[in-house]
Amino acid sequence: MPAAEIDVTEQLVRGLLAEQHPDLADRQLALVANGWDNAIFRVGDDLLARLPRRQAGADLVEHEQRWLPGLVDRLPLPIPAPIRVGRPSPTYPWAWTVCRWFEGEVAADVSLTAPGREAARLGRFVADLHGIDAADAPPNPFRGQPVAELRPRVVANVDRLGDVVEGPRVLAGFDRFASVPEWNHPPLLLHGDLHTANVLVADGAISAVLDFGDITSGDPAVDLAIGWMLFDGADLEQFRRSAGGSAPVDDHTWSRAQAWAVHFAVMYLLHSADNERFTRMGTALLGSVLPNR
Repeated sequence: MPAAEIDVTEQLVRGLLAEQHPDLADRQLALVANGWDNAIFRVGDDLLARLPRRQAGADLVEHEQRWLPGLVDRLPLPIPAPIRVGRPSPTYPWAWTVCRWFEGEVAADVSLTAPGREAARLGRFVADLHGIDAADAPPNPFRGQPVAELRPRVVANVDRLGDVVEGPRVLAGFDRFASVPEWNHPPLLLHGDLHTANVLVADGAISAVLDFGDITSGDPAVDLAIGWMLFDGADLEQFRRSAGGSAPVDDHTWSRAQAWAVHFAVMYLLHSADNERFTRMGTALLGSVLPNR
């Protein structure tokens, strides 16, 4: 995991709240996550504070502050729209956010009670998101681009993994999925980082979709890769039907989504040395999108 550029401590968070949102400053604080880009503190029972721990995360928080207020009422699943916005200060250099607290555990760690039902719900979420005007969406060089541009990264990452994966088989699978025509329609609005650690599940049902920092526009295939992370068989087909909106996702886009899934699986495995969850995510995804036959 990248090293923090700022040590986000409870003392720092309490000081920022006292300075900018004093009505929240006396609430109980608890660190609940310290991820690649952000530290997450629960603020009382119903709120959380999300503070970047490095510059890359600061840029992503600003994307969320710009876009999520306009999306929250247009999507069929809860999202972490800012309730309060924090400003840079003498003690902390970046913008930060206070959002609603959502109950649940990340989907990478728990099972869905009714996968077919949740496939339809998540598919409708994706279809609705992709149907929103993508004008002025922030550029993102790592999400939504033509899948052919992913190949050098996949090759390099497979090489770095060595014996962890069957390199020739993984690359052959990626090439097969990526051999279809590229997206040749107007760019769609994308979540950009839709995976099972950014989806919450409570009581066996999806309760929220998190982390829109990579929001961008482009080929919708990148958001469809989550299908192989959560579903299989008839449930995966249900996700495909629902995610397409008025018609199932077309064959070429579905194939490009599989190419993205291979890319993500390799990336998760590559960055799993200090993150056991990423190991599980990468292993399961690779087995789902490239099953042994």
